[in-house]
Amino acid sequence: MNLLAGIGGFGVSLWGYLIPFLFVLTVVVFFHELGHFLVARLCGVKVDTFSIGFGREILGRTDKHGTRWKLGWIPLGGYVKFEGDENAASTPDRARLSQVPEEQRDGLFHFKPLHKRAAVVAAGPIANFILATVIFAGIYTIVGQGTALAVVKSVVPGSAAEAAGFKPDDRIVSIDGSAIDGFEDMIRIVSSSPGVALHFGVMRGDREITLVATPGTKEVKDIVGRTVRVGQIGVERKSGEGSYRIVKTDPLTGLWQGARQTWFVVTGTMHYLGGMVTGREDTSQVGGILSIAEVSGKVAAIGFAALLNLTAVLSISIGLLNLFPVPMLDGGHLLYYAVEAVRGRPMGERAQEFGFRIGLALVMMLMVFATWNDLVHLFS
Repeated sequence: MNLLAGIGGFGVSLWGYLIPFLFVLTVVVFFHELGHFLVARLCGVKVDTFSIGFGREILGRTDKHGTRWKLGWIPLGGYVKFEGDENAASTPDRARLSQVPEEQRDGLFHFKPLHKRAAVVAAGPIANFILATVIFAGIYTIVGQGTALAVVKSVVPGSAAEAAGFKPDDRIVSIDGSAIDGFEDMIRIVSSSPGVALHFGVMRGDREITLVATPGTKEVKDIVGRTVRVGQIGVERKSGEGSYRIVKTDPLTGLWQGARQTWFVVTGTMHYLGGMVTGREDTSQVGGILSIAEVSGKVAAIGFAALLNLTAVLSISIGLLNLFPVPMLDGGHLLYYAVEAVRGRPMGERAQEFGFRIGLALVMMLMVFATWNDLVHLFS
């Protein structure tokens, strides 16, 4: 009886993680590939396949333009395959392309002008950033933003805030010139800036003063239990009546704030990656598919708005990752096009092939590293 109950509980847990994970990943991948697809159509490129997932086709149909829309049985990504591509990574089928007559080259991606090829490639990551902005805007407009006012209740003795001169009832209105609408805004900036001197605009009574504080470093657990290092200045938020508000914005303001939030996630991610390279950040925070699934399940339990918020953040991460100048990724293709623009002709076939091999090796190494971190966390 206990065995059956355990199996049943495992099944519930599995579906509780799997369904939100598939939702988040499918939405992000679909819009990424849709960006490539729409701009390709706009540039007159013939698209053979639009696939969500890899491997054998589960479901599909062919539209009037000859594009095969399909679902693959491995739901861990997707691709758009243009006519003349050898594979899903848009590697040109050079043998086939060399035999195409001049009059039949108009719809082939690899014969399009450089600026059109670059636009098609860049459209995927850009679509991810647009998706994130629209999701954030929708949340801010429909659900609203819960804002805890950045008013100080108390200052921790011996903290960076005490050294900087913070006092109870101070209201933080800006950091390094960026407006602070609430306590969460302050936390986002401070937590991502350990050891960095920050200039705080503070309302004290009816006058604004500037205080300079350098956040100390504190180790905390993230949503999946990993230890992460964050900045902290040592102030406690004032609570009670009038200290918290939910504000719904109009659609235009929501779009503006959504764009700001997207940019904040981009800069925060780049700051973390820079810290990883210099050794200031812990590489164990890098997670893979298992971490995404775990976070998706936990966030889905909070509510659908929270799951959409995670979708937006993951969309930004996928868009940013694809812009890295690594052959096989969109950024690698853009790097090749930049070299082509400078040289006046494409890179040689052997050089491109060598680059793709290196890119594949780097992507596989990253996947193995992220999966290893997932497994270490899972069994720790």
